[in-house]
Amino acid sequence: MTLLELSGLTLRTTDGTTLVDDLSLTLARGERLGLIGESGSGKSLTALAVLGLLPEGITATGSIELAGTQIVGAREDRLTRMRGRDAAVVFQEPLTALDPLMRAGRQLAEPLRRRHGLRGTALKRAVLDALERVRLAEPDRIARSFPHEISGGQRQRVALAMALACEPKLLIADEPTTALDVSVQAEMLDLIDTLVRERDMAVVFVSHDLAVVTRIADRAVVMRQGRAVEEGAVLDLVRSPAHAYTRALVGSARRLESALNLGDPR
Repeated sequence: MTLLELSGLTLRTTDGTTLVDDLSLTLARGERLGLIGESGSGKSLTALAVLGLLPEGITATGSIELAGTQIVGAREDRLTRMRGRDAAVVFQEPLTALDPLMRAGRQLAEPLRRRHGLRGTALKRAVLDALERVRLAEPDRIARSFPHEISGGQRQRVALAMALACEPKLLIADEPTTALDVSVQAEMLDLIDTLVRERDMAVVFVSHDLAVVTRIADRAVVMRQGRAVEEGAVLDLVRSPAHAYTRALVGSARRLESALNLGDPR
């Protein structure tokens, strides 16, 4: 069953510059899709468009249908109801997603209170359970901490816990490991993979790194200068890339061989 369908999506600035040009793709429930390309390819803007979070000065035409909701042109109150319930996002830098003046536990409590109506002891227990599910040791301490008092990897796990708190149908992960060191990055990728499999969630994983996408996604769309230049099963793209740009990505992908040898082949 189709969860997400983009048809003829075009994103333009107010001066008429086209940033994403006539993009169409579909995503089934439980499927994991990689959006891959260099900086400026339009992949992150596409992900933001799915959530109705485009920056000011960028407009969308075409169609984005998510779980039966038309995103393009939708009113903000409808988009607000959709976020967290149908789709949620984890960004590259959790410091931009977390309020620096609010303790981590309180930030995580907000979606749980809003979506599930939890209060008091039940809410506190749910916050700690959510932190434990993302493999955070000392969840009590993390819940009492401000974002600057915990490490980058811990902050990203808190952000992931917030994204998953309302059990969305789709997780959008926009370069979620780029700001982390290599060992923490591997742990985070494994955590995301495990959690979305347990919940049978769909994923749109945005990255410039083909090796990372290979570890997470079943299928990928390769974007360059706002257009999709190639699409297919991830391992097919790696082994037999048809487009010159995809071949260049394969040639430059670091750790590709080790990435292909981790976990079950897709």
